[in-house]
Amino acid sequence: MRILIYAYAFLPHLGGIETSADALARGFTSLGHEVRLVTRTPNPDADDFPYRVYRRPGFFQMLRLVCWSQVVLHNHISLRAALPMLFCWRRWVVAHQTGLRRADGGLGALNCLKRALLPFTRSVAISQAIADDLPKVAAIIPNPYADHIFRNLQAPVRPFDLAFLGRLVSDKGCGLLLEAMAKLSKEGLQPRLLIIGRGPEEQDLRGRAAALALTGQVEFAGALSGEALVQRLNQARILVVPSLWNEPFGIVALEGIACGLAVVGSAGGGLPDAIGPCGLTFPNGDAAALAARLAELLRRPGRIGELLAAAPAHLARHNPIAAAQAYLAVMEAPSGVRA
Repeated sequence: MRILIYAYAFLPHLGGIETSADALARGFTSLGHEVRLVTRTPNPDADDFPYRVYRRPGFFQMLRLVCWSQVVLHNHISLRAALPMLFCWRRWVVAHQTGLRRADGGLGALNCLKRALLPFTRSVAISQAIADDLPKVAAIIPNPYADHIFRNLQAPVRPFDLAFLGRLVSDKGCGLLLEAMAKLSKEGLQPRLLIIGRGPEEQDLRGRAAALALTGQVEFAGALSGEALVQRLNQARILVVPSLWNEPFGIVALEGIACGLAVVGSAGGGLPDAIGPCGLTFPNGDAAALAARLAELLRRPGRIGELLAAAPAHLARHNPIAAAQAYLAVMEAPSGVRA
């Protein structure tokens, strides 16, 4: 099958949507399908993917790509990318990465227009939380993680108890994690924390760590990717994903599990789907509850191994091949939608 993937944001920009698009494209390619991917993200370096990538194509090049394809897959719906299908219709699949709402939860005109187009698509939600907010869903297919990169190195020693991986912005909750660590200190627990990422909150977080007398327990590692990221993740035992907002899914949890970390994450949104049986959850924004979950694992290290016993089966449901096969079932299923 000839599959055209549209991903507005893509590598080398780092993020869950970007890495899931690459993993899915690799999954289709591994199964013998011909894949081309279109993105608005530039790349100053030469692309090195097992499929062709087109960056910022004009309208007519996009039209030619649509006409070449048999299926067009939007990694989140785009009106701009859908325009060529007015002239060359193809089966249209949309992977909904977030809800079709404004940040305040309301419905703007653009959201309403996108929702009105859903009857002409085969809609896939990346989590039950996203599916619950959509008027039409063909399937729930979690985002895949990059299993060719993230893996357990079986390190004999993991010097960090905790790791945080993500942009250092308020919504990701790194400040909440520091508050939880301060509560743990009062209970006689002083876990070491590795913070991986950069962002506008970094200096504030450094100041907060100092104010809470946590400086000796925290290392800021900066932004990492690829093998360097895998090496550092393999130095920790528990990945903490303390998002204040409801994450649509949470590939970072899968990446941590693949590297041998149990996960403690927020209970809202789709993050629990990504954590599965390999970790624990706590109410969003509740520092005391987060501290209690961490204390449970820090005081009972064997509990981490119990949680990770389910990792192979959990990860098998989220690898690129499994995700690609699930998408192919949606693409190939009979439907009343034009194809």
